[in-house]
Amino acid sequence: MIFVTGDTHIPIDISKLNNANFPEQKSLTKSDYVIVAGDFGLIWKSKPDNEENYWTKWLNEKQFTTLFVRGNHENYDRLETFPIVEMFGGMVRKISDSIFMLMDNQIFTIDEKKFYTLGGARSTDTAYRREGASWWAQELPNVQKCNDVVDFITERGNEVDYVVTHCLPTTILRILADWYDTDCLTDLLDVVDENTPNKKHWYCGHYHLDEPIDKLHMVLYNTIVRLD
Repeated sequence: MIFVTGDTHIPIDISKLNNANFPEQKSLTKSDYVIVAGDFGLIWKSKPDNEENYWTKWLNEKQFTTLFVRGNHENYDRLETFPIVEMFGGMVRKISDSIFMLMDNQIFTIDEKKFYTLGGARSTDTAYRREGASWWAQELPNVQKCNDVVDFITERGNEVDYVVTHCLPTTILRILADWYDTDCLTDLLDVVDENTPNKKHWYCGHYHLDEPIDKLHMVLYNTIVRLD
C-alpha cells in the first residue's frame, strides 16, 4: 500500500505518523510506503545530533518505509551528501535503511503505479533565515534544471499516474488563492501539469492546508491519503 501526506517538519508535525493518528500502519510492512510531500525536516542541522538520531531511529522502527520529496525547509547541502542509489526505477538518496529521498525529475514505479516527483518551493520567510544555515538557494531550480524538467516531462509525461511535489503549479495556485506569490518553480509546474494528461492525482504540501483544489490537485498537511 502507498500513503501520501503533507509536511512533517520533524519534529514539529511528525505526530501525524504515530500509532494513534495513523492506526493503519499496524498492518503494514516495509513493502508499504508513506510519501511525505516536502518539508520532511529530518535533515536540518549542519551535522547529526541526538534529536535527528532519535527520529531516524523512530522512523526506521516503523513497519512502513518512508519516502519524501524536498521541500523548502530542508538542509540542501547535507541532503546532497547522502548516497544516490537506484530504487523503483529512478534515483533516490538513501538517508537510512528505511528512509529515502525521491530525487527530482524522476518517474518511479511503486506498486505498479508511476510517480513523477519534483520538490522545492520558495521560502517566504527568508528575512528571518540565514543562507547556508537555515535557507538554501537550491530550493528553486536554476535555468539548466528547468530545461531538464521540460525536456523530460514533454517526452515521458504521458506515463505518469501520480505527481508529488511540494508546491502547486501557478494556474492551480491561483484557484487556491490569488494572493499567493508565484515564481519560476510554480511556472515550471504548469508545464508539468500540462504534460501529464493521464495522471489520477497531484499531491503537494507547503500550504499547511488539507484541501482538494479540483478533481486532480490536492494540498495535504495532516491528512494521510491511501492510494487505491
